Amino acid sequence: MADRLRPQSLSEVIGQQQVLGPDAPLGVMLASGALSSLILWGPPGVGKTTIARLLAHETELHFEQVSAIFTGVPDLRKVFDAAKLRHKQGRGTLLFVDEIHRFNKAQQDSFLPHMEDGTIVLVGATTENPSFELNAAILSRAQVLVLTRLTEADLAALCVRAEQEMGRTLPLTEAARLALIEMADGDGRTMLNLIEQVLAWRVATPLDTDALTTRLMRRASKYDKSGDEHYNLISALHKSVRGSDPDAALYWYGRMLEGGEDPRYLARRLVRMAVEDIGLADPQAQSFCLHAWETYERIGSPEGELALAQAVIYLALAPKTKAGYVAYKAARELARKSGSLPPPKHILNAPTKLMKDQGYGEGYAYDHDAEDGFSGQNYFPDGMARPKFYDPVERGFERDLKKRVDYFAGLRAKRQSGRE
Repeated sequence: MADRLRPQSLSEVIGQQQVLGPDAPLGVMLASGALSSLILWGPPGVGKTTIARLLAHETELHFEQVSAIFTGVPDLRKVFDAAKLRHKQGRGTLLFVDEIHRFNKAQQDSFLPHMEDGTIVLVGATTENPSFELNAAILSRAQVLVLTRLTEADLAALCVRAEQEMGRTLPLTEAARLALIEMADGDGRTMLNLIEQVLAWRVATPLDTDALTTRLMRRASKYDKSGDEHYNLISALHKSVRGSDPDAALYWYGRMLEGGEDPRYLARRLVRMAVEDIGLADPQAQSFCLHAWETYERIGSPEGELALAQAVIYLALAPKTKAGYVAYKAARELARKSGSLPPPKHILNAPTKLMKDQGYGEGYAYDHDAEDGFSGQNYFPDGMARPKFYDPVERGFERDLKKRVDYFAGLRAKRQSGRE
């Protein structure tokens, strides 16, 4: 069915109008007659191979396809030699490289001279983020086009096209038809496979959703624990927590678990969120996450995952602050810039006579003996203007810490004025 329904022109491609429309990148290229090298980045089953094949057809380039999984350097050399011969004969080559991100740096570099001298127009397909997986030299010579998962409307249109081609309608109720579309999860290739299975059934009456799901297995959610989906979903979880939305945070937490993510990884990230986004606005948040992690380690799944879910809710509803994080980064930056400035001598210990003669410890005020238990002495290097790193917010426990900061700042100013 996939072969029978393969589009014969770019105008027949379902979806991807953001790259195929008249004013979109490919539409403009084809209208001008100038096709440049491309990287097609998108999930499986969205038409990367089909688009590459049709681009070659509409620009009258020879279409050559290789897979980075099965192609080595000798194979590439043969492809380049054939492309050079065609180039001398006045015909160009569109070289489509599937899974281009699987080529190593040296293999990717081998494309560069042939791209530059016009021997090939490279069209690479990848499901991984090109920014991380492809050489900068390739990216500088190719335009990256982002293809998106097919919408439910796109998949519905694919169903109609399949029914017209086969001369039969799907033996499904409307609700079951929608369920079938959901099973495809935005993947056109999966959609066609499902349609082909359903059309092969011989049933007297249309099947409802329950009957459909009994006969078909739901497609596993697309999730790669080391790829883009991993980072996209953990980013969504983290930002939902930061945005104080427990429902959204639980949804992304559930998505990652359903995709097979290790709960221990999620436990570590929850502790990071407590430290990075909540900090001293709720000092209990970090302990809560650590206890949830410990609970998971002691009782395992599924109850342990519930403990982590409760930590997700706690963090999402906790007051947020980045004051501690900002203070830490600013202190590290000043430490880097200030080099090896020594502490002031009055706060250095003097265990030897020589050190005492050098002034170590001279003039140190013991805070416990001072009024209010606070001396107000300078603890920064001599000559350094006093910086301010920590600026607590008026939220949660940091509201109380802000009062303490302001209190000591007032006392410090009072002590310093008394010394002048």
